[in-house]
Order: sequence, then C-alpha cells, then structure tokens
Amino acid sequence: MDRPLALALSGGGDSLALLRLAADWARANGRRLLALTVDHGLSPDSAAWTAFAERAAREAGADWRGLCWTGPKPATGLPAAARMARHRLIAEAARKAGARVVLFAHTADDIAEGEVMRAEGSTLGRLRDWSPSPAWPEGRGLMLLRPMLGAGRGEVRDWLAGQGAGWIDDPGNEDPRFARSRARRSLYPLPLGEGGTRPATAGWEDEGLRRQETRPPDPLTLKRKDDGSAAVRSSPLPMGEGSFNIGRDTDAASLAAALVCVGGGDRLPRRDRLDAIHARLAGGEDFTATLCGARIEARGDQTLLIREAGEFIRRPRPPLPLIPGVETVWDGRWAITADSPGWSVAPAAGRMAALSDADRAVLKALPPAARGSMPVLIRNNATAPVLAGRAAKARSLVEQRLALALDRMTHERDLGGALHGASPRNHLFSGADITDERALRRTQGTRRE
Repeated sequence: MDRPLALALSGGGDSLALLRLAADWARANGRRLLALTVDHGLSPDSAAWTAFAERAAREAGADWRGLCWTGPKPATGLPAAARMARHRLIAEAARKAGARVVLFAHTADDIAEGEVMRAEGSTLGRLRDWSPSPAWPEGRGLMLLRPMLGAGRGEVRDWLAGQGAGWIDDPGNEDPRFARSRARRSLYPLPLGEGGTRPATAGWEDEGLRRQETRPPDPLTLKRKDDGSAAVRSSPLPMGEGSFNIGRDTDAASLAAALVCVGGGDRLPRRDRLDAIHARLAGGEDFTATLCGARIEARGDQTLLIREAGEFIRRPRPPLPLIPGVETVWDGRWAITADSPGWSVAPAAGRMAALSDADRAVLKALPPAARGSMPVLIRNNATAPVLAGRAAKARSLVEQRLALALDRMTHERDLGGALHGASPRNHLFSGADITDERALRRTQGTRRE
C-alpha cells in the first residue's frame, strides 16, 4: 500500500514508545511512517520540544512534519480548544499526505482520567481503539488507531526507559488549573515509584479492554480488536444523497451519530434532547422534529432522517465560492469540485423555482422536505442556478461518515468503501438502489459510546 501511516508525535513518553513500535511495524510491512508534531505555542519551550520530536522521528526512520497552532488563544477552555486545534491540524496534514489512519498514543491511564473527568461533569468523549477523527470536515475519511489503550502509562515508560530512551515531560500536565491534571492527581496522589500506586479499578474495563501487566504494548496491528459488544439492533438504511431511513428500535448512540452526520455538524446532541427523541421513537409516536440540524419524520415503522432545509431560510448564508480543481466541503455534507472558475455553491432552498425543468424533475424524486437542502451552483452571481452534479463533481459525505462512526469499516483497507446498503457510487442524484433492510440487520458488532 502506497499510503503512509500517520502518527501524532508530541515527544512525550507515550508517543515516543508508539513511534518506536510503529517504526518497527512500518519497516516490517513496507510502509511509510509520517510523524506529525503540533506546536501549540503555549510554552516557551515548545520550539525545543518540536525539535526534539523531529530528531526522534528522523532517527526512527520516519518522515516528519511540524505543525503550528497560530492565532489568538481562548481565555477559557484552553485544553479543549488546544485538543481540537491539534486534531484539525493533524487531520489536515494526514489527508494531504494521503494517509487514512492516524496513530495516537493514548493509554489505559487516559481512559481512567477521562472517567474521573466525566464523573465531575465533563462532556469529554470515551476513547476507543478505532474511531473516526473528531475533526470535521478536516478529518473526513480518517480513522484514529490507539493500539496502546491496553497498557498503563507506567508500563509504557518503563519499557521505553529500558531501551535507554528519553522523553519530554510537559509541566502543564501537572497544572491543577486543568481538569485532566486534577484527574491524574486524584488517581495517583504520589508519583509512581514514590508511594503512588495505580488504582484497582481505573475505568478501562468499561471499554472492554484489559490492562497488560508488566509487559510492553502489543505489536501494532491495523486490524481493530473485537471486544464482544452487542451489535446495533437496527442500522440506518441509506436512502441516497445524504438521507437515511431508521427503525424505531435504533439504539441511542446510533441515532445520535446519524443525526450529526445528516445535519453536517460536529457536535453530538444534548443527552436530554436525544433521550426525548429516542423515547418518542420507541413509543411508536408519529411526529416531526429537528435535532442537530437534521429533520426527523417518524411515520409508522420507519423514520426518515434528512437535512433540515428550513435552517437555510431561517439563517441564510452567502453562496460559498469554489476554487477550480480544489475539493470544497459545503454544509458539512457535500464535497464539491468545480473544473472552471466563477462557481459558488448554495442550497436549493429559495432557488428551486429558478431551476430548469430537468433539474426540478430530479428534485421531485426526493422526499419533499429534502429538496431544499440539496446543493446548487451559481456562476458569476447569475440568477439561474443548476444542480451541483450538473456543473461540478459532487458527492455526499454523509454515508461514509456514518459508516465510520458506526464501525462499519473495521480495517484500513475498508476505508473509502461504502456503508453496507449504499450504492458504491455516491454522486449527486446517481439513482442509488435501496438495499433490503434485512441485510442491514446482519451487521457486525460495534462499541457502545
């Protein structure tokens, strides 16, 4: 495979251990390894840390690229902002290099700290060994692999020290102003080796993972582990062009993922609102509602999820210019590439009357509420729009994004494929066939969020 394997390298002990393991794996498997280091600009030592990471990557035989988080930093919520900036920068660089998988060096300790933070009210998500990039749309099509979640931080660093390697310790990790530092301190009041001990139950059992005792992390594999989690009872059925039919027995985690993907956003719904919708579905109620930018039409046994076109009318946006030859993501749902200059993309809402008879006929094949959310192109501010697929390459991102979120693609070689039940072609108005829903119920196991 020509695609490189990307790795997030901070220079800390965990990421350096992963670098060594990944470099050995890459050499044995004939793969290129690309290490990516983000300089957040938050410490006077950050330039030196970046240089250290570069040396370590080069010595391991990996390619390396440095990335910088520039611009103003928030006065509050700095750790979360830095984390998202890091994910966006790494995702963008990895995609540009052609990678589809990015390695992260989280350990069992990170899972335990996250449990403490959530118990104190944090909305931090749970770590999984195989999950889509949280950066959207920068991370579209990218998966994150965390092969060291079964090892504790102490074991990893003991293993690294046994190889005579050094690493960077960021003092910010001990700053009590930050929630993760406080969580770490609550779990390990004293440093390991100075009276501090690892807690008997650290939270990683919830993830179906097991801590490795007194041994280094397992060798890397690009095949995800199976923790035996229950399968999703009912899978979203792709209806074509970014809409889905779901059964009323769809579990809450799958419903949340589908709503976010159909709505094109990057934030999960509030738990109380999700629970209310889920209860109405389970109760057999017929209703229409909106959540996460998605329209929910529950009728009978099935529920249609489509983009809420009314949002374009209530909160109009200017047309988005397209750069010739450059893929542009519109509304978090469509990837559009124009070959010639002068084109902009906008929603069909408020413009359908100006479409040609042929374009209106195409839209009539869609559910009425879905038509206004379709992308149309306008050239040089002309009043007559055309459907995006007529004048540019347009493909829906929703189906693959949901497939990744629901673990339908369990290996690197699966990436770039289609969600089970979707047509292999996913271009605008391609006339995708609808697959029998019974086949979708025979899905593989997924992890519970």
